[in-house]
Amino acid sequence: MIDRTAVRNNANYLRNVRPIDPEEIAEYIEGTPHPAVVRETLREEAFDLRLREREDGTFVPVEERPVGGPGWSPDALPERYTFALEDLLVREYGANWHRGESGDALRERVRQLKADYLYENDVEYDRVAALGYAIYHLPAYYATVGYVLDDLVENGLLDRTIRVLDVGAGVGGPALGLCDYLPDDAVVEYHAVEPSAATDILDRMLEETGRNFRTTVHETTAEAFLGLEGSGEGADPDDADASDDADPATDDPFDLVLFGNVLSELADPVAVAGAAIDALAPDGSLVAFAPADRNTAVGLRKIEREIVASGGDPGRDAEIYSPTLRLWPDAVPTDPGWSFDVAADLAVPPFQRRLDEAAARGETDEPGEFVNVDVQFAYSILCPDGTRRVDIEASAERCARMAESERHVTDRVNFLAVKLSHDLSEGDNALYRVGDGSQATDHYLVCTRETALNRDLREAGYGAVVFVENGLVLWNEDEGAYNVVVDDETVVDLVAP
Repeated sequence: MIDRTAVRNNANYLRNVRPIDPEEIAEYIEGTPHPAVVRETLREEAFDLRLREREDGTFVPVEERPVGGPGWSPDALPERYTFALEDLLVREYGANWHRGESGDALRERVRQLKADYLYENDVEYDRVAALGYAIYHLPAYYATVGYVLDDLVENGLLDRTIRVLDVGAGVGGPALGLCDYLPDDAVVEYHAVEPSAATDILDRMLEETGRNFRTTVHETTAEAFLGLEGSGEGADPDDADASDDADPATDDPFDLVLFGNVLSELADPVAVAGAAIDALAPDGSLVAFAPADRNTAVGLRKIEREIVASGGDPGRDAEIYSPTLRLWPDAVPTDPGWSFDVAADLAVPPFQRRLDEAAARGETDEPGEFVNVDVQFAYSILCPDGTRRVDIEASAERCARMAESERHVTDRVNFLAVKLSHDLSEGDNALYRVGDGSQATDHYLVCTRETALNRDLREAGYGAVVFVENGLVLWNEDEGAYNVVVDDETVVDLVAP
């Protein structure tokens, strides 16, 4: 048994002098342990010591500054991950995995997965389903996590030493995206919770992460890991008996908890997400994202609203950091909340192309059924310390509440609004979903004439806060929504990008 305290003490002494060499430290430890044992001990202690391992096997301190500015924009799933997934497919079915019975089985599972998501059926992941899931979803999920994390990084809220819990890690898309998003000098203690057959695929994909991305896979349910199992569905995470059932990995708080496309599959997502918030460090963040389709996107927003209590409630568990900021602190939105972001498409990966090209098609069938490179996602970031992406509130002296739009129909009013979509029109007047945190009905800004004074509406990004001056409020009977017309009498100013 190596003297871990001695290893730590020597590492702390040398950290500001020169790179920490396991061979050198071994000479100062009683019994002169093998340098390989010292190296492994340093790896296990690296997170607490804020040390990263270099390619030459020595260790150096991690910089204290947070992860740098946002700018994630992948154009394809990296080749090393593509090769790893193809390696799994070849091992399982042979070089022609995409043809014959194996190809037919994978295509059928992809179709079934798509149908289950569409109709909100329970999803079960056996080996074939997990491989089909990886083929169809891995690239987009890899890309999604970085776009969401950009919201945290823009305010310097992601440290270079970070402890992560990935709930429902699946085949590893969010993990791989996180690994590539963080700088090379980051140190990550990554814990994945995944109870399904996807763990074999996850293990293989995690082999492609770096030496300072330290991984542990917990083959259990989120409920069991977080101490909810055993006390019944919806158990109180503060209950002593439930807490006793939690995995020891939850003894130390997490800096980041990820729910990547999994909340909709949980029996009680609010209880699980609430327990995950309890497992966060005070300055940590819960990041959840879901496909952009109406069911899952609206479901994510419903969960968000159930977790976050109304403004001013001292018992609230967390604050919405982004994107659906509540600009009126005493208001709670009750609209459906179908909102999602859109990023650039990825290049079609070889494994999707092969599976798609080998599919039997009729004369009128179009190719592309098994290609999925659209990066469209709903997301929510919650912070237990009340931090918000921008600290802005609406003023009754300057703005109308969207909750009161009925009384303003045919009037021109001012709104403070969060832009919650890209252009939803089909080439006519630009159309953007907006909210202010008070809305009970869908609201859209409709730009009928762009001018230099309202151009900020088009140029503002998803989640930006804009001030709309002199917008014309109309009721759209066909859509059951309010349209706020932005024309040459309207001024739109970007308040926060």
